[in-house]
Amino acid sequence: MLPSPYQVVKAFIDDFSLIMDHMKITLYETALGLFIGTALGFLFAVCMDSFGFLYKCLYPVLVVSQTIPTVAIAPLLVLWMGYGVAPKITLIVLIVFFPIAACLIDGFKDVDADEIKLLETMGANKYQIFWHIKLPGSMSRFFGGLRIAVAYAVVGAVVSEWLGGYKGLGVYMTRVKKSYAYDKMFAVIVLISVLSLLLIKAVDIANRAAMPWKGKK
Repeated sequence: MLPSPYQVVKAFIDDFSLIMDHMKITLYETALGLFIGTALGFLFAVCMDSFGFLYKCLYPVLVVSQTIPTVAIAPLLVLWMGYGVAPKITLIVLIVFFPIAACLIDGFKDVDADEIKLLETMGANKYQIFWHIKLPGSMSRFFGGLRIAVAYAVVGAVVSEWLGGYKGLGVYMTRVKKSYAYDKMFAVIVLISVLSLLLIKAVDIANRAAMPWKGKK
C-alpha cells in the first residue's frame, strides 16, 4: 500500500508527460484564482477601511464564512457551474479572498496613528495618507496573507478537481486511485507539495523586492 521512494520517482518519470499536461490546467486555475482573489480581497479591505459602517457590517460575515468547509462548497459549485474551470477558479477565489482581506484590513488599522496625524496637520488628504502611510505600512501583513493564500490555492484547485472535471492533477489522482496505482498517487502528492513551496518562495521573493529595507539590519 505504501510505495517506496524509488517507485514514486519511477511512476513520476513514467507518467511525466501526462502529469505535466494535467499540471498545466491546475496551475492555470491556481494562477487565475489567486489573481482574482487577491484583487477582490484588496478592494474589499480598502472599502472596509474607508467606510467604517462596511467594516462593522461585513467583517463579521467574512469571518463566519470561513467556518464553512471548502469540501462542502465545492460540490455545490460543480452543480451550479458545471465541470469546467469556472467552479475550480471560484473555489480558489473564495480560499484566497479571506486571508488577503483580513490581513490587509488589520494592516491598515495597525499603522502608526502619529504618522497619520502628522500628514493631516500638513494638509494631506485621505488618498495621500493611504498611499504614503497605510499601504506601505500594511505590506508585511499583505504578504503574510498571501503566503497563506498560495499555500492553500493549489490544494483548493486539486480538491475541486476531485469532485468533477476533465483535466487537472485532481482528475489524474482520481483516475489512478481507481486503478490502485498508489505510486502515482504519491508522485502527485509530492508534486503538489513542491508547487506550494515554490509559490511560497515566489511570494518571499516578491516581498523582498517590494520591501528591500526589511532585509537590512
